[in-house]
Formats: sequence, C-alpha cells, structure tokens
Amino acid sequence: MSILYFFLYLLLVTVIGLLYMGVARKVTAHIQNRYGPPIYQPILDVLKLFGKRHTVTHGVMHSLGPVIAYTGIASTLLFLPLGNHTPLLHFKGDLFVVLYLLVVGPLGMALGAGESSNPNATIAMARALSLMLGYEIIFFMATLPVFYHYHTASIYKVIQAQGVFPHWGAIIFPISFLAALFALQGMMGEKPFEIAIAPHEIASGPMVEYGGKYLGLLQLWHAVGIIVETGLLVDIFFGPQNIIWFFIGTFIVFYVVILVNAVMPRFRIEQAVRFYWGIPLLLAILGILQVYIWR
Repeated sequence: MSILYFFLYLLLVTVIGLLYMGVARKVTAHIQNRYGPPIYQPILDVLKLFGKRHTVTHGVMHSLGPVIAYTGIASTLLFLPLGNHTPLLHFKGDLFVVLYLLVVGPLGMALGAGESSNPNATIAMARALSLMLGYEIIFFMATLPVFYHYHTASIYKVIQAQGVFPHWGAIIFPISFLAALFALQGMMGEKPFEIAIAPHEIASGPMVEYGGKYLGLLQLWHAVGIIVETGLLVDIFFGPQNIIWFFIGTFIVFYVVILVNAVMPRFRIEQAVRFYWGIPLLLAILGILQVYIWR
C-alpha cells in the first residue's frame, strides 16, 4: 500500500507540475502581449516525446543522466509533506536528506551532459554547479532560524509546530524568508539566474544533445522539481495544514517566480554568484542573528 501510495503521490505531483509549466508559458506570453499555448501543452509535449520510437544516446552515462536526475527529485517526495499530511518517511533530520537529494539531480545531469562532449552542455553544467555554490548555501542558512526556533530539523514537525497565522515562519522570520525567496529563484533556474539553460546563448545547455524519451524524462524532472522546491519553501515558512493550502501556497510562490522571470534579464555567471554572496547572504546572516538575539 505504501508503494502504491507513493506512485499515486508521484503521479499527482508530476501532473500538477506540468500544469504549472503550462501556466508559466501562458503568463509569460500575456506579459509579452502574445496568446501563448494552452496550459496542458507540457503534458502533450511529454506524451509526444515518450512516443518517439528512436532515441539517440552518446553512451551509458548519457542515458543514465536523466534517470539519476529524475530519481533524485522523486526521492525527495518520500520526505516532503503535502501540508500536514504525514510523509512516507520523516525523522528529526530529514531536512538535510532533502537538501542532499536536491543536489543529486544537477549532478546526474552533469554526468550525462559531459558524456555528450558537446561544448554547450559542458559550459552549461559548469555554470549550474557554480551557481549552486550561491543558492544552496543561502537557502540552508535561511531555513536555520525556523528549525532552531522550533527545536527540530524535521519538516513535518515544523509544519505541526507552526499551526496557522500568525505563527508562520515567514511572519516570525521575514528576513530569512526573503533570503529563501532569492535562493529559490536560482534553485528553479529562472531569470535572472537562467544561466545554465540560456536558450539563445548555449542552445538550452544540458539538454542540447537530448531528445525523445530522455528529453521527456528531463521534462518530468523539471515538473516534479517545481512542486518540490516551492513546496519545501511553503512547508518550512508557512506550515500549511492541509493539501489544498499546500498547493495554493506553491502556486502563489511559483507565480511570483515566473513574474520575476518574465520581466528580468539574465545575469552572467559571475554576476549571479557575486549577487548571492552579497545581499542574500547578508539577509541570511541577519536572520540567524535574529534567532540569537531572541534566545
């Protein structure tokens, strides 16, 4: 039953993530005074890609890259509560496991993209791994005040401890929440941190040599990643008490992210890393100092 529940959970998150991708394309199109595709277009794209009879591969690791990326992001669902619903796995330090699993996806992509020997893919993965030095540390530091305040590193326990407004982590620690929002923009690879993809510069980077079922699996990786990354922020800083509020929260956060993406230009990699080690780092440190002062 647990295995069946997990696959149903994964299917729900995947479908909603694909719909979020469609919403992003639709909103961006309206901002740019275009009509845009229907919101279910990403679902049709994935079905078309998985319907391809032949898929080109450049080697074993090139084929395993998307599998590793998707497995890493799907595994985080074992620890991510949909609101106050008990996840399949949870313990006192599951936050650290989730943050570790979020890194598995980019590393899998780096191995797969490197196998293709395409310079665009190599440049893209070098950018993506460099950018991780910025947003990963900022996001972790931004979550520390919330977990220290509630004396637990379990996401599920933090949700239970927060309850309803005004006991949300975003209200108690607004500076840390702002730092986490900055980190989330880079974590999701949206502008101004769309450095690794950069379609007009390096031809979509890591995905330049992927097609067919492999590209479809990467689309699913991105779809699940949308829910996992926004859901992690919502769980930690808002403590949603049911699945409805969880998805409402993820949609609002995602909507803010795509609005920024639609109106911002793209940073260069050195600008992005320098930015993260500036204002967001200062905000994260101030959030930690706030906990120390309140102790």
